[in-house]
Parts: sequence; C-alpha cells; structure tokens
Amino acid sequence: MAKTNYESVVVLTPVLSEKMMQEAVLSFEKLITENGGELIHKENWGLTKMAYPIQKKTTGFYQIFEFAAEPDAEIVDKLELAYRRDEQVLRYLCIKLDKHAVKYNERRRNGEFNKPKKADAPAAAKPVTTEKSAPVAEAKVSPANTEEEE
Repeated sequence: MAKTNYESVVVLTPVLSEKMMQEAVLSFEKLITENGGELIHKENWGLTKMAYPIQKKTTGFYQIFEFAAEPDAEIVDKLELAYRRDEQVLRYLCIKLDKHAVKYNERRRNGEFNKPKKADAPAAAKPVTTEKSAPVAEAKVSPANTEEEE
C-alpha cells in the first residue's frame, strides 16, 4: 500500500531555551520514526508572533514536520497524544496531505517560490503610448513689491 503524507505544525512555548526546544523536537521526531513514519522534511520557523495570545504568551517557536506513514497506522493519534501531554506545546495541528499539497510542499522545499523577481521588464512588455503629453508652460515669477504704491 502507498504511504499517506501528513504535516504537523507545533507551537512551543517561548520561554524554552534553545537546548530544551531541540530536545522537544528530537522527541517528536523519534516518536514519528519509531512508529513506522518516515520523516520527509522538518522546518524550524523560529520565534514568531502569534495572531492572538495563548496562555498569556504572544510569541512561540513554530516547528513543522512533514512525514509519511501507512494509512492504517496510529501514528497521528500517538503524536497528538504526545502533544497534549507535553506542557511545552501551546498548540498543534496535524493534517493529512492530498496530492496537491504534497506537490506544493515539494516545490516550496526546492525554493521555487523564493526566487528573486527580475529587476527590468523586457522592452516588449512595457506599454507604448502614442499620444505625447502637452508641454508645460513656464510661469514667470516676479519678486513681491515691498514698497507701498500710492
């Protein structure tokens, strides 16, 4: 049977040290691989501002895992249970990816969306105007008269 792709986003509390955050991430990776999952990609977004406060915290460490597992495996249930039990996790989301999401993630990993835009557009793409603008008339400015005229 073909494996099913999943994506899991975890928001960890911002009061963690770098070492504590890495340990939590490694424990989640280990949980995925020990339960028959294949870790495809992981991404650390770092400390990011959240849309609304959670437990009086306005920022959190975002971590994304993309993994593949057998469709009948209970890996997602075990992973969500681990997220719920961990006090360091503020929020989590696990989703099953369809073929379009898998293709999008592949393209994003390859950097197709981060390419710089070209500075100059080709001359053929620039609009051509046939009308010429009217010349601007110059205004003559005379110095103000400070003496009173009688």
